[in-house]
Amino acid sequence: MRVASLMLLTLVVSAVPPFVLAQSEIKPQPPVIHIQDGGTSGRMESIFIPPLVGAPFSLTLVTEWSRPLGNGGTFTLANRRRIVRDGQGRIYQERWLLVPKGSKIESRMDVFQITDPMQHTWLNCGVQEKVCELLPYGLVPDMVYKPSIGTTGPLPNGNGFRQHEDLGLSNSNGVDTTGYRETTTLNPGVLGNDQPMVITREFWYSSRLGINLISKVDDPQSGKQSFAVTELTTSEPDPRFFAPPEGYKVVDRRKAEEGSN
Repeated sequence: MRVASLMLLTLVVSAVPPFVLAQSEIKPQPPVIHIQDGGTSGRMESIFIPPLVGAPFSLTLVTEWSRPLGNGGTFTLANRRRIVRDGQGRIYQERWLLVPKGSKIESRMDVFQITDPMQHTWLNCGVQEKVCELLPYGLVPDMVYKPSIGTTGPLPNGNGFRQHEDLGLSNSNGVDTTGYRETTTLNPGVLGNDQPMVITREFWYSSRLGINLISKVDDPQSGKQSFAVTELTTSEPDPRFFAPPEGYKVVDRRKAEEGSN
């Protein structure tokens, strides 16, 4: 398993001022990670979970991905999966196969992942093989994690226009959230489109947990995607989630990955 195929998120790292001057001492500021859910890069990307310290949770993420049929209908895939983060910023995520919604086809977990920002390790564990690949993990708690929020105005090079809306405050699963919607209209010809192409993203962000509890993406290129957090608790999870189960073999791939970069 390659890291590129398992990274189910899109990170946009923006530059921040490299220094601030205080009492004649140069102090570097942490990089800012702008969070954006959804999209595709060979497979559907899910929500981004940052390794925040002191913000534990356990949740079930419900995902649906609908694409249009030629006769005007839709084809929808769905799954449910567990995500857990402890107070140290360690993250456990299950990856379940997307299956046709409402069908008799049962989903199954094919991979689970355990990341540790303090040890800088990432375990990608294949359920069928019972093998965990040990890989380097680069995210750390002192990075600044923010939702990817654009501004209203024209896109560069006359490519179109983006409209940003603040949707106000709400509450999901007992946690306060702030809502945002962005509507991007691409002019004809920008991406092979012969008519204006409209892409919308709506998400409800929890500053307490650093994640979107509800996220919706509507893109003609990839269809409609929705991610909704359910069964959310904010207590410290069971430590057993953050170690491979008995019977799993751990294979250290860190040197191979570092050598390929």
